[in-house]
Amino acid sequence: MADKALIRRTIAWLLATFMIFIGETAMASSLKLTDPSELAGKWQATLSARDNPPESLVLQDKPSKVCIIDFQLQQTLGDGAECLSAWLAGEKATGWFTEPDGIAITGNEGSKILFLSRQRDGSYTATLKSALVITFVHQAQ
Repeated sequence: MADKALIRRTIAWLLATFMIFIGETAMASSLKLTDPSELAGKWQATLSARDNPPESLVLQDKPSKVCIIDFQLQQTLGDGAECLSAWLAGEKATGWFTEPDGIAITGNEGSKILFLSRQRDGSYTATLKSALVITFVHQAQ
């Protein structure tokens, strides 16, 4: 009787260990970093309120609510960085890097000042402290 209990306990531990290894492998494969070359290029950033969809602001043609930002291949921000910085309450946006689930915008010292969460291919969003939403859409090359 004791032998059966020991065998069952051993099988349970082996199954649990197996599930942990399989789970780690599956998770690691689903959170791969996007290559920076895939994200480099022009991005349209739109600033909107939560209840005001970004598409409506683009149609209103308000330049202060829409910026075109150049994500350079060397992971710095080119044209449009000043426009984005104006939305970040005193933070100066200078660079970017990929993360498994989005894009990080960095400041002067290289620290992350904004995280853009991936919504789908070529579309990322972030919510500012002011509750305004920034939507980034990768422009066609």
